[in-house]
Amino acid sequence: MLANMMKNQREKAEEFLSLHDRKRTFVLPNAWDVPSARVFEDAGFRAVATSSAGMMVSLGYPDGELIDRKALVGAVARIARVLSVPLSADVVSGFGKSVGQVLDTVRKIMNVGAVGINIEDVDHSLKQLFPMQKQAEKIKSLLRLREELRVPFVINARTDALRFYQGTEEERLEEAIRRSVAYRDAGAHCVYPMGLVESAAISKFVEAVDCPVNVMIRKGLPPLEDLKRLGVARVSFGPAASYAVMGFLKRISQSP
Repeated sequence: MLANMMKNQREKAEEFLSLHDRKRTFVLPNAWDVPSARVFEDAGFRAVATSSAGMMVSLGYPDGELIDRKALVGAVARIARVLSVPLSADVVSGFGKSVGQVLDTVRKIMNVGAVGINIEDVDHSLKQLFPMQKQAEKIKSLLRLREELRVPFVINARTDALRFYQGTEEERLEEAIRRSVAYRDAGAHCVYPMGLVESAAISKFVEAVDCPVNVMIRKGLPPLEDLKRLGVARVSFGPAASYAVMGFLKRISQSP
């Protein structure tokens, strides 16, 4: 029974990894609970991811790492159980100061059925970027965990350099590129520059990092056809869908 479950998880992981093809662009919706995940699968999306912000708020926490790790893993497990498509989990910055603690978080997430992770390079307690080399070492350790678990899960390495690096707009972009190249070289399968929306900057970033790139749907982002032309491999919803649902509930609650 366990062997068969692991085989299915491996198949999902391989399927999810295959979607990260730089010759095409796939859209990855971010769910925050079981119903939203089922809606996305039923709509025909080939994979689903969790939204850290959406999930945290739905469980009564602010975005970040204030939620208990056990509660996070439980929420991911409930979503994984109802999906037949691959699930990627947002683990924020890994819920741990040490590499060992981060690996323990990801191991637990994989053990409940996820086949991908999104991991950030920002220390939420300090609102500062982790040293680039320290983050790269985490990613190298995650590759070793893949071998241990025998599940080829996808590592999406997010950088918040565009938000937290001190410098001009151009200097922040250069730092995002520098970090993403380091994460790619450490073994990340996809890189995610949070806040990248302008066409020229996306083009420069994609060309410089030379690997699958994830951008998030937000105000100012070019249309999907333009993102395909720019070479973006993965486009995620982020918390937009959960915010839209909350906005709808507010509007109908105020109706006479």
